[in-house]
Amino acid sequence: MDRKGSVNSAFGHLGNTPIAINPSSTFGSTPAASGPAKKANAAHDRLIVGVDFGTTYSGVAAVYSATPDDIDIIKTWPGGNGITSDKVPTELAYSQTASDPAKPTPSIRWGFQFKPEESRLRCIKLFLDKSQKLPSFVSPIETAAQLRQSQKTVMEAVSDYLAQIHKHTMETLSRRYGETFMGMTKTQFVLTVPAVWSDAAKDATLRAAEKAGMGSQGDLKLISEPEAAAVYTLKAIQPNNLKIGDNFIVCDAEITQLNPLRVEESAVGTGGLCGSAFLNFRFEDHVKQRIGAERYTWMREKKAKTWNMGLKYFEEFVKRNFNEVENNEVNIPFPGLPDDEEAGLDSGFLVMSAEQVKEIFDPVVQEVINLVEGQVNSIRRKGGLVCGIVLVGGFGQSDYLYSRMKLHFNSAPPPPYSERPSHAITLDPNAPQAIEIFHPIHAWTAVVRGAVLRGLEGSMVVSRRSRWWYGTSYATVFDETRHPIADRYWSPLWERWMVSDRMQWHIAKGAQVSEASPISFHYTRNFRPGQSLIVEDDLIACDLDTAPDAYRKELINVCTLTTDLNTVPKSLFTRLTTTKGVEFDNLDFTLDMRIESAGLVFELRVDGVKYGGVSAKFH
Repeated sequence: MDRKGSVNSAFGHLGNTPIAINPSSTFGSTPAASGPAKKANAAHDRLIVGVDFGTTYSGVAAVYSATPDDIDIIKTWPGGNGITSDKVPTELAYSQTASDPAKPTPSIRWGFQFKPEESRLRCIKLFLDKSQKLPSFVSPIETAAQLRQSQKTVMEAVSDYLAQIHKHTMETLSRRYGETFMGMTKTQFVLTVPAVWSDAAKDATLRAAEKAGMGSQGDLKLISEPEAAAVYTLKAIQPNNLKIGDNFIVCDAEITQLNPLRVEESAVGTGGLCGSAFLNFRFEDHVKQRIGAERYTWMREKKAKTWNMGLKYFEEFVKRNFNEVENNEVNIPFPGLPDDEEAGLDSGFLVMSAEQVKEIFDPVVQEVINLVEGQVNSIRRKGGLVCGIVLVGGFGQSDYLYSRMKLHFNSAPPPPYSERPSHAITLDPNAPQAIEIFHPIHAWTAVVRGAVLRGLEGSMVVSRRSRWWYGTSYATVFDETRHPIADRYWSPLWERWMVSDRMQWHIAKGAQVSEASPISFHYTRNFRPGQSLIVEDDLIACDLDTAPDAYRKELINVCTLTTDLNTVPKSLFTRLTTTKGVEFDNLDFTLDMRIESAGLVFELRVDGVKYGGVSAKFH
């Protein structure tokens, strides 16, 4: 009987609490080893490079496997004028169109290589995932116009940006370690992706990174951003009396083992538009309302340096340092704007009261609190004890976010002492319980540091929660007690009435899944003599609480799997003959799906023996 299949892969992510914002990075550590000692081991060791390809900023970290505690963050960037920064803007522009006969390949500017008034592609990463709703401050029309002018696609622009990251990283590493060492040492790249990224977007990220020179798709690794944050932050706070069964919300991770540290996802992750970029948008809207739309537009178009100075001050000082304790007014520099007492412009500064700053912060902070509260309640309903909330990333640096989170989650008395493991304590989900708020060192670069550790140590997460149902459709013998008669058809090979498009769900929504335990989809396929042995099957996902028994149009066709059965020995096919003398070959086989942090890997097996990989085309 023919079976078809289909699966999405949102379950490859840890829960996306929006406080795990895209960080960035740079180089500045002292070498832990050098010279002959390195050269002797270079053939056996690796350089792991983590790339946090962010929406507004990107970062890079690297570590040599022989010195795993020496994580370097790249801190110098082209166009930075010698100023160090843990991040580089995810911005790109082409100097002329690709059709220029004099220069058929356009030169590229990126990161810090822009004058304030110059236009450039921003937030290009978001266009990789068509299933995600774009935030209101990202203009698809403007982005499309810029791409058309340069005769580039989204994929090409992303690949070009990652190529610049790759080139600069390899040049920096060569200065750091020497060209001889680099020539002897394998370099492996690990990229981070959002927890809510679709499989198609993850596949596009891998293809763009491969084209950018970061390695083949088989060598490249992906890790979801919150899981990367968990890898680093939980290791960083491990001395703080971590216990098996403790739950921490950075990625809803429950500790299952302390040495080596292992965690599992204890609740299905959630996400929302609560990041640092959204604060920028609210700040822009505030400025527009204060000084008027006409003057705001004039400043953005004619006085770009003025606008960028004010935005930079808001980003680097206000967002990080504003707090309720000092409750002071804030003076945003906008040099060149004339005084306007009514608008609050005085001597080139926009004066903002503490209440006005809070109006920018509060909706975003409240959304973070609501999302984290949902995760807390989900864990408590299962009898788990939430021991801590870890703030990482750009917004995670905010003093105001920290104080609001602490006020909300840490004001209740701690739970009563018990000798029972914390995960075995049955708690009243409605009773107030204090949760400690953690703000670990290097919080801003936690994601990219975790990406490096993922490449160095492998996955620390032993299981994750499936976001959706995943299954395959198949054909089976018609049963009048279960199937509508209108759905039946006659199979000349099986010489029976059959029905197709029945659903078999292999993974339930919310179920725990593990990299170590692949999910197998069983297929029975028939082939007439001379028929192609290259077969295609679909993988299907369902977001409903109760999955249907038969295929419906609301289900999601995630990807098409192409399997080449020519690699299977002919002796494993069974020759069958119908009553009319028609011969055909039958083969039973399985497609094993292994779930990694931010991707799926498929393998073909017959009688438990591997016969090759399976290609997946995501939709």
